[in-house]
Amino acid sequence: MDSLLSLLEQAHREIEALNDIKGLEGLRIHYLGKKGVLTQTLKGLKVLGEEERRATGQNLNEAKAHLNEWFTAARERLENQALLKDTVQKIDVTLPGRGEGQGHLHPITQTLARVEQYFMSCGFLVAEGPEIEMDYYNFEALNFPRFHPSRALQDTFYFKDGRLLRTHASPVQIRFMETHEPPFQMMASGRVYRCDYDVSHLPMFHQTEGLMIGKGICFAELKGILDDFLRFFFERPLKSRFRPSFFPFVEPGAEMDISCILCEGMGCRACKHTGWLEILGCGMVHPNVLNKCKVDPNKWSGFAFGVGIERLAMLFYRIDDIRLFCENHTRFLKQF
Repeated sequence: MDSLLSLLEQAHREIEALNDIKGLEGLRIHYLGKKGVLTQTLKGLKVLGEEERRATGQNLNEAKAHLNEWFTAARERLENQALLKDTVQKIDVTLPGRGEGQGHLHPITQTLARVEQYFMSCGFLVAEGPEIEMDYYNFEALNFPRFHPSRALQDTFYFKDGRLLRTHASPVQIRFMETHEPPFQMMASGRVYRCDYDVSHLPMFHQTEGLMIGKGICFAELKGILDDFLRFFFERPLKSRFRPSFFPFVEPGAEMDISCILCEGMGCRACKHTGWLEILGCGMVHPNVLNKCKVDPNKWSGFAFGVGIERLAMLFYRIDDIRLFCENHTRFLKQF
């Protein structure tokens, strides 16, 4: 047993000292070949007694397993060293690297940042809320009738427990009013979800909604801030108009149009030859909504508005298919 341990120690030192595969193979044959040291020792077991032969044979087999393991590890080490040496010789490390293209913000993220930049400069607080909402915050507290079409399965994504993916960012306004005393002005941005998909609609898109509550807030202030925002966003003076429209959570409600930024109001395919583009919805907060949030409509008034970020980005960057924003084509994204 002492001789066997000495043999293993000597073999391990010799294996670790080798620097080439040819020498390693010669050393393997010396120890494990047909006429190798360990093989000859195994052949000598026949002169031993049965018990001694069994014990010695077991020790020799374990030693053989150790040697095989060391030779395998040494071969892998020497092959990797040879490959690395060969690779370094073939590569001119003084040449400049190819590198990767520099990353940047997605156009939707850039658009959202521009929107938030304006309203934050006007003193609006930025609030957030969950994307998985309860029916109360998404519909009931916003004055939606029980059988309103937007509550149908073809428009809204529902979970089995009755919760849903929010269809607009307005639930954040309800949650904000429940925890803050007026006067205040806030905005909420984020992803919203609807069952829709074509060149101008996505099942998941982004919205920014704003809310201002105070004493004596009127429609003229709403018009003024939206006009100023659109001039800031599109970096040019724009004509605007407000058309009466119905939204359950505002009264009166309106759709805001701007003069077509593509044809300068002359009429084109994008504006259906009217010279106007629909840009957002807005209105004065409905008294029922204020009552739901325990805000006295006789004392406080306010306005709300909501705009689709993809809609703004399409107009600002002159893109005719909203689906390009989520297809992740690098040739498209590199333009921004």
